[in-house]
Amino acid sequence: MAAVALSSKILGAGGRPLLVLHGFLGMGDNWASHARIWADQGFEVHLLDQRNHGRSPHTSSHSYTEMVQDALAYAESNFKPGPLAWLGHSMGGKVVMEFAARYPSWVERMVVVDIGPKAYPPHHQYIIDAMKSLNLLELGSRTEADRAIEVYLKDWGIRQFLLKNLEWTTDKHLGWRCNLPVLEASMSRIGKPLGPLDNYVGACLFVRGLDSDYLRDEDWPGIVKHFPAAQLESVAGAGHWVHAEQPHAFQLAVGSFLKS
Repeated sequence: MAAVALSSKILGAGGRPLLVLHGFLGMGDNWASHARIWADQGFEVHLLDQRNHGRSPHTSSHSYTEMVQDALAYAESNFKPGPLAWLGHSMGGKVVMEFAARYPSWVERMVVVDIGPKAYPPHHQYIIDAMKSLNLLELGSRTEADRAIEVYLKDWGIRQFLLKNLEWTTDKHLGWRCNLPVLEASMSRIGKPLGPLDNYVGACLFVRGLDSDYLRDEDWPGIVKHFPAAQLESVAGAGHWVHAEQPHAFQLAVGSFLKS
């Protein structure tokens, strides 16, 4: 199983490394505003685009085993062997959890944002359907795409998040930057649980939005089973996209943990 060379954006060169993994249908650029803050605080922030997302290569498959190998290859290509700080949101959080369990020598601490090690049923189909509904050959701008997709997605924030995936192709049409067919075919894998024996005993912080149903109080015993040193921060007024909905509170929640 060959790893792919992940595309990344790096801010704060020369600082303490922090590697950030986005969620399903996202990209590293989603974290740019937080990365600038962390860079100012002395971190060298690596915003990675995971396979089939952003500017990273498209492949014929999409699994956590593959994404973990991609992350390992990136670490080995960019750093001397040793522990690094990692942060992952949603799907990216699942990657970080599995990476820490497989390669703990590469993890100094990790932040997992609004996702747990448990199984999650597929629940993104309505978003995929909305994206597939767009006739990109007939659309002349992101504004037109927004109006067209609004029929299916009323939430402005979700629409803007998805439309960041649009780019101008070489034939001057809009196209999806993400590998939509493969991601749709892989949705059943995205929610898979961490292996029953997978664990990481190092420092880790779980951050949840109190309006999100991804991490509930009853999930905590399962988290501690895999991550006995886990801490929890809950952010009021935020759903699944904690970092976007309550950016200041999110920074407060993770700041002291990352800097310690």
